[in-house]
Amino acid sequence: MTAQTLRALIRTIPDYPKPGIQFRDITTLIRDPAGFRLAIEMLKPAVARHGVSLIAGIEARGFIFGAALAQELGLGFVPIRKKDKLPGRTVGINYALEYGSDRIEIHADALAAGDRVAIIDDLIATGGTAVAATRLLRSTGAEVPVAAFVVDLPALGGAALLHAESVDVFSLLAFEGH
Repeated sequence: MTAQTLRALIRTIPDYPKPGIQFRDITTLIRDPAGFRLAIEMLKPAVARHGVSLIAGIEARGFIFGAALAQELGLGFVPIRKKDKLPGRTVGINYALEYGSDRIEIHADALAAGDRVAIIDDLIATGGTAVAATRLLRSTGAEVPVAAFVVDLPALGGAALLHAESVDVFSLLAFEGH
């Protein structure tokens, strides 16, 4: 199996969630055990070469790939959640959306200064959430050397924003369009 196999397993849903958007649906990939295994195997070396000590997954599909990758690498997993989803004391960051703002949070004791954390998500588009996640993790004193994604939508510029934050960006596949 190859990256082309993965591409064939990702379904495109036109005009979702609004007209003109080509939604890249990874549920068809994770439904396929061999395809899901291949995605994790292909993400492993890109993350492992950075000597990370933890994997952080962005809610919600980043949990799927991030937890599986953490298990494969023998690392712990930190969930990056939307506002008010975690019990206990949290730290968070607000960030701008196209129309408004949002907030992501982690547990206040999830990271220690010097932890090296890889951010994992299914897709990088405009990069707003991934940049916010990077800044949130770094606010704890952790380092974020790498972010890895299954899909990149390069026309939307998210990977470039992460590069500007001095994060090495890796994706398995790139799809044109929005």
